[in-house]
Amino acid sequence: MTPAKVTLALPSKGAIADPTMSFLQDCGLRVDKPNPRQYTGTLPAIPGVEVLFQRVNDVVYKVSDGTVEFGITGLDVVREHPSDALIVMHPDLHYGYCRLVVAVPESWIDVVTTADLAEVALDFREHKQRNLRVATKYPMLTRQFFHSWGIHHFTMVNAEGAIEAAPTIGYADVIVDLAQTGTTLRENHLKALSDGVLVESQACLIANRTALRNPDVLETARRLLERIDAALIGREYTQLSVNIRGESAEAVAQQVAHNSLTHGLKGPTIAPVFGTDDGDGGWFTVGITIPSKNLLSAVEYLRSIGAAQVIVVPVRYLFLEHSPSFAQLCAQLDTR
Repeated sequence: MTPAKVTLALPSKGAIADPTMSFLQDCGLRVDKPNPRQYTGTLPAIPGVEVLFQRVNDVVYKVSDGTVEFGITGLDVVREHPSDALIVMHPDLHYGYCRLVVAVPESWIDVVTTADLAEVALDFREHKQRNLRVATKYPMLTRQFFHSWGIHHFTMVNAEGAIEAAPTIGYADVIVDLAQTGTTLRENHLKALSDGVLVESQACLIANRTALRNPDVLETARRLLERIDAALIGREYTQLSVNIRGESAEAVAQQVAHNSLTHGLKGPTIAPVFGTDDGDGGWFTVGITIPSKNLLSAVEYLRSIGAAQVIVVPVRYLFLEHSPSFAQLCAQLDTR
């Protein structure tokens, strides 16, 4: 049976465009794009999936209106353009991290918090007879945030390109924009308010809610999430192969599993090393999969019980009994 055609929209340019291609490659979801100038491609790992390259904003629009079934974009864009037709299948793909922040000129020494900015807005209104001017590409989120702090006397300034220069040029007083390290803000003599974070953003996977009612589309969602979960979970684990001397496989297994650091996902796998039993016991190879953060502590414990030749291999994929993200998606859709 020929699989149904579905479309995955990916960023064509911007900060997360190249990282998205690398991320999918790491998940075993290589994108084939015959011509760099083309705006289409394929996903060979999952039959029937076509790729469409769009601007990050357009990815959200096309998923929301059902033109495409799936998309990868920034969570900041999703929050700026909310839609009941859109569902976030995976909110954090572990790249593209940034914050949407309120930034003011460094020369405003006494303005450190959003409450301070509220006082500045009132001062502008009372003494300068004008509103605070805010340059941003996120008018909806900015309006919500300012109103939540009681800031109502402000005017939104439409901004394109590098808006960090807006206060210096003079067409805005403050900005609301994305920041990663804060270097660009500092280079433009701006500072982020200590409590002025509107959104903690990263790359996310989204889908059209109505399209997911189609069993073929839902199956494609499962396949995407299986791959993505396996790759992301795999990053957190390391596989160890260790030679340990002991009286028996059972004795070695008890020693290894005794410590929670080396218990492994389901306990250790033990195999005898043939030809090493000299009457005082033999050597056994132990295989365990542990969280990478515990690696050094685990090695030290294994050494303490006689381990030798610890071989460490990164885990590329770790498939659990089921995809956690797909289970969450089904719960959102109320699908069993």
